[in-house]
Amino acid sequence: MRVTERPAPEPARFDRDWWRARSELGVCALLALAGVLVLVDSLLGTDAGSDSDPLGPHAVPTVLGIGLLVLAALLAVDVLRGGHGEAEAGEDVELGTPPDLRSVGALAGIVVAAALLIPILGWPLTGAGLFYGAAYVLGARSFPRDLLVASAVSLLTWVVFDALLGVDLPGGPLMGVF
Repeated sequence: MRVTERPAPEPARFDRDWWRARSELGVCALLALAGVLVLVDSLLGTDAGSDSDPLGPHAVPTVLGIGLLVLAALLAVDVLRGGHGEAEAGEDVELGTPPDLRSVGALAGIVVAAALLIPILGWPLTGAGLFYGAAYVLGARSFPRDLLVASAVSLLTWVVFDALLGVDLPGGPLMGVF
């Protein structure tokens, strides 16, 4: 009888190629982290419910946190089974073109201006300016139509949040109109 010695197993090492091929697992980790944060925040929050609200303020965040955890698990299973996202398959973008920093800067300026003007002008006027400015920067050039659509969207969101959902958005000069 002959005894042969087996070589000692190699210590586990970090395989960069394996992780690079499954980089979507990072998205899974972020989804799972967001789900845990939402659940912890929801479950540790104060009980601010009322008798007329049978679900309480924790129902939607709890469902959202569970949904994020389920999505993270499903995506992880798909990635580990060999699935992966298609790189730029649905985009008509030429990767060699530099980004349009002028448009990005203009959009950022419009968002910052809107944040500063909401307390002064209220949501309806500021929102109309925000939506019209974004449409203009992104290429819309039909002045009366774009301004009317932006104003309608802004007024509609204000009425929905203020009247239907009970979230008070500043009305500015239009405060007593609706």
